[in-house]
Formats: sequence, C-alpha cells, structure tokens
Amino acid sequence: MNEAVAPAIDGDAAAALMEPLTDLVIRAGAAILAVDRTAMRIDDKLDGSPVTEADLSADRIIAEGLARLAPEVPALSEERVDRTKPPYNGSFFLIDPLDGTKEFVAGRDEFTVNLALVTNGVPLLGIIGAPALGLIWRGIVGRGAERLTVGEKCMAEPIHTRRLPKRGEPWIAAVSRSHLDRRTEAFIAARPGAIRKALGSSVKFARVAEGAADIYPRLAPTSEWDIAAGHAVLTAAGGRITDGQGAALQFGKGRNGFIVPEFIAWGDPTAR
Repeated sequence: MNEAVAPAIDGDAAAALMEPLTDLVIRAGAAILAVDRTAMRIDDKLDGSPVTEADLSADRIIAEGLARLAPEVPALSEERVDRTKPPYNGSFFLIDPLDGTKEFVAGRDEFTVNLALVTNGVPLLGIIGAPALGLIWRGIVGRGAERLTVGEKCMAEPIHTRRLPKRGEPWIAAVSRSHLDRRTEAFIAARPGAIRKALGSSVKFARVAEGAADIYPRLAPTSEWDIAAGHAVLTAAGGRITDGQGAALQFGKGRNGFIVPEFIAWGDPTAR
C-alpha cells in the first residue's frame, strides 16, 4: 500500500496557518453562496448522497489554496476521496467542502465548509464556516477556540463548552435533522430531561463548542471529513469526542472507506 507521509505539524505551525486557512474557508463559502440553488445541477454519488456544483466549486478553491499554502501536506477531501493513498501519517488536511448538502439543496442555511488539520491521527486545527449564517468557528487543540462574525470586519470572541446541567435540570442534545437513528434516539431517551435541538451539518459541533448545547451523539455511521473540523473545534473549546465505548477516534487510516461507525461529542469532558 502506498503511504502518504508529511512532517508532523505542531501547534505553533498550525497557529501560523490559521489566518490563511480561515481565508480559504471564507472564499469557499462565498463561492457556495454565489450558486443559484434553484437552477444548479445536482448529481448523485455512488452512495446515493447528492453533490452539486457548489460542492465542487468550494472544493476547487480549497484544493488550490492548500497547494499554495502547504504543498508538502497531503489533503483528503470528500470530493476527491478516489485519489487518496492511505494511511496518512504525520499531518494531513481533511476537508468537507460543503457539509450539509441536503440542507443546502433544501434552501436552509445550516450548511458548512469544514477544514481540519490532522496530526498523528488526531485533529489539531479545525475551522467550520457557515457562510449563510455569517459565522465561523475555529480552534487549535490546547490553544482555545473562538467564533467569528464575518462581515466588513471579522469580530472574534472566545468560546468554551459548558458543564452538563445537574440532575433534574434540562440539558440540550444537538441532533441531526436528516439522520436521526434509533440507537441515537435510545441513547438520548436513557437520559431523561433532554431537550432535542435539530440542526444541520457540523453546526451541531459548533453549538456544543460554544455552550449552546451539551451533547451531540451520533450512534450511526458517518465519514471522517464530516467530523474532523468539529472534533478539533470542540476539543479546543474544552469538550471531548469518543466512540460509544469512550475510546478516542483515529483519523486518516483509511479503514472501511474513512467511515466512523459512531461517536459522542461531549461538551463537559467529565460527562458519561
């Protein structure tokens, strides 16, 4: 098997990349917003999920930008997964150029651009851009997270997860609007007092990261590019992401087509 190897990027190097990477996410988001949703072409992938010209336009902007910024670092994108050569050791970029394509096609605003930098199998830097909401959430593990309001001036404010409410107090579970499954529903039902908040795309990670929700469980398969940026942002904001048994997730190994069988995103890292 061929092996894509790059130097392991640390926190200092990641911090130096944050601003130009954020600019890439903003530009990709602008390209998505420029597409006429009422007239765009929509195709089906092999797995039955939709792909639009907006997905491809955003992916092209990010691919070209990363090739200029960090040509020595491999990049794995949902839209170019057929060209990958796992496993990825050292560091690599993991991209979903338009997460929540179903939301986008349906005319809703909860779609995102996800860009992560993974080092040694763990997301280190994450950027979630929600262009229709005018928001960006970003973070570097060990260095904190922040939310940016995008406009003529980018206004940034630090964000942090919150403690899980005490017994008897309501708590908020971020759930998928499009993919809620029986196991996830049973997990939430076993914790009485939950208020379910249906959201699209990686906005669910962002709401937990900023303390607007307490937990985001998904006990059904998803893909690494769907969650890597959210993993980094939430961890940087003080949270924790595990599988259903409490074990850490690994990224870039190529197992089962980069499928993540299940995960639970906890705002309070001490929660169980």
